[in-house]
Amino acid sequence: MDFELNEEQRQVKMSVREFAEGEIAPHVREWDEAQHFPVELLPKLAEQGLMGVIFPEEYGGAGMGYVEYVAIIEELSRVDGSVGISMAAHNSLCSNHIFMFGSEEQKRKFLVPLASGQKLGAWGLTEPQAGSDASGTRTTAVRRGGEWVVNGSKNFITHAIHADTCVAMASTDRAMRSKGITAFIFEKGTPGFSPGRKEDKLGLRASETASVVFEDCHVPDENRLGPEGLGFIQAMQVLDGGRISIAALALGIAQGAYESAVRYSKERHQFGRAIADFQAIQFKLADMATQIEAARLLTYHAAALKDAGKKVTKESSMAKLFASEISVKVSEEAIQIHGGYGYTKDYPPEKYWRDSKLCTIGEGTSEIQRLIIAKQILSGV
Repeated sequence: MDFELNEEQRQVKMSVREFAEGEIAPHVREWDEAQHFPVELLPKLAEQGLMGVIFPEEYGGAGMGYVEYVAIIEELSRVDGSVGISMAAHNSLCSNHIFMFGSEEQKRKFLVPLASGQKLGAWGLTEPQAGSDASGTRTTAVRRGGEWVVNGSKNFITHAIHADTCVAMASTDRAMRSKGITAFIFEKGTPGFSPGRKEDKLGLRASETASVVFEDCHVPDENRLGPEGLGFIQAMQVLDGGRISIAALALGIAQGAYESAVRYSKERHQFGRAIADFQAIQFKLADMATQIEAARLLTYHAAALKDAGKKVTKESSMAKLFASEISVKVSEEAIQIHGGYGYTKDYPPEKYWRDSKLCTIGEGTSEIQRLIIAKQILSGV
């Protein structure tokens, strides 16, 4: 087994680190305080090839794999999780759903502008009454001739306001529950399709999260993604890759929090010496470093399996579960090492901690991940 990035992958990682520290780091606190979604950053992300990391060049992408993708999301999130999760949602959810299940015509029409960064994507599965139980989707799509009339809403949608393209699930046969859910592509400006209330969040505040509303929204049948009734199955397969993204997001947040704690422990003096000299602090840092490395191995292992074309349901859930919970723990320890200063916005740990918590909730809570893992184990997978 090779646990090291190759030279090209390391160059990608370092290039994104340099970009994040130069273009994102100076604005992190400002964007967080204002809940500002940095649309002005999107063209720069596109120039770096970060809007279509995992898609072939023929579709406007960068032609890279999941290992590179994990490295990219980690480096962005090490500086600002808000940018990390935005790139994750755009790449692995909306764009990837079209790449995995769209027709060639749909890929040319919708994926190319998404992967090249000309357009921004959103993905809608969660509803007010359908969170962990996504099969309980209440948004409906009724066929009328050559089009569908969609009514309902989705919530907690990344890029709900600024997205140009949205992939969303709707029930085309309520009696069939999960087997009656179909995926559709919606375009910004379509009558009856509009953003709803923006959420005032604990963390990741510079990543736009809002609801989307469908009110007698007419969408042509050519915008249907795959056969009727397969939307739920598609969504679960999309989430296998999406959970690798969240693991990478959590990993980057944890790494950033850890690095801030190491720096501070060397700078802060008590009782006549740096607090890094005290064994209590050393033990905390040792545990944090070990936990992050374990999360990194799980995450990159899942990414490597994905690149190899293997099924990653169990591995992606394991990586997401462990990395997200470690991210919260490491961020909290970083606050503890900073003491009273860690509780203020003048130092990084409080933001890392606020940002980390979403990782245990989004794209399947920790409880759901444990159910998935247990099911895979007990079925002998």
